[in-house]
Amino acid sequence: MIISKRLISLDVLRGITISFMILVNNPGSWKYVYSPLRHAEWNGCTPTDLVFPFFLFIVGVSVWFSFEKYQTKISKVALFKILKRTAIIFLLGLLLNLFPFFDFDKVRIMGVLQRIALAYGIGSILCLSFKRDKLLIVLAVILLGYWALLYFGSELDPYSLKENIVRKFDLFLFGENHVYKGFGIPFDPEGLLSSIPAVGTVIIGFLVGQTISVEKSILLKIKKLLFHGTILVILGAVWGLFFPINKALWTSSYVLYTAGLGTLFLAFLIFIIDFKGYKTWAKPFVHFGTNPLFIFVFSGLYVKTIIYLIKLPVTNSGDKISAYQYMFDEIFSPIAGNMNGSLLFALTHIVVFWLICLLLYRNKIFIKI
Repeated sequence: MIISKRLISLDVLRGITISFMILVNNPGSWKYVYSPLRHAEWNGCTPTDLVFPFFLFIVGVSVWFSFEKYQTKISKVALFKILKRTAIIFLLGLLLNLFPFFDFDKVRIMGVLQRIALAYGIGSILCLSFKRDKLLIVLAVILLGYWALLYFGSELDPYSLKENIVRKFDLFLFGENHVYKGFGIPFDPEGLLSSIPAVGTVIIGFLVGQTISVEKSILLKIKKLLFHGTILVILGAVWGLFFPINKALWTSSYVLYTAGLGTLFLAFLIFIIDFKGYKTWAKPFVHFGTNPLFIFVFSGLYVKTIIYLIKLPVTNSGDKISAYQYMFDEIFSPIAGNMNGSLLFALTHIVVFWLICLLLYRNKIFIKI
């Protein structure tokens, strides 16, 4: 999403988030991944668990700037734009899930883009419909209501993988064939019910965008962001003692904790880039940050293509393996070993995707919806 009044620090944060997403999503082998580049097994928060909430936080900040020309109020024009973007992003996510076999009987309905679509759509409508004070109340209702929903939604262990109401709701609504199975049992970490608190992440981003826009002094912007970010992190950590910080359930404590870290990181970037004027280092991330939706979809289609559609012969063997595995086994692993080769594989893909973004940037091609 491109904001009308370019905030370079936000583009850089978006670019860093996208590049880190590529890093954690594309190891040479999932058997060989350093622990910070893995998600927490259940409760907890690793650096990898910050990627998705940071992106939704950025979406929220962008919503403020995108609709500033409409006085950040709901209108027919604004509503149409929101609904159009929501539908397109959701359908793109569904397309990624269907590709390359288009098996409608087993397609996963939800996913990363689908959650982004719903959180953006619902979040934008709420943000444009309420003033700041009431929006804070809406945020509190969402986060507290979700806590209550999970707590009272199971008689056994409400925050466990097997017993949580999020899983039960998605299984009831979509059925086992249309739910993610990467946790060993059918459970979707981007399910429909757990998209409710993700709206809260967007709302916090929107409020941060408002703070950045309204406050004229750069130093005061930074101080306010540091203060608010610190408060959010503390609130999230304390709430996490009772309502565990958990990405898969997108718990309310996780919303506050990760949005707080996003706020602090954005404050740091504003200080470095806008206050100190150190911009040269950030250019590659600006290139990533100005075409985020394109590079997300492109990277997803690319990976599935070289895994499922392109097969290459193994050296001194008649067997064929995916091009993805071939590159790791025959190129990267021999060069750097299993662990570092897997990391080098991911880093190489960051460079390749950056070159594509650079080409688009230099030709002033910004793909937006």
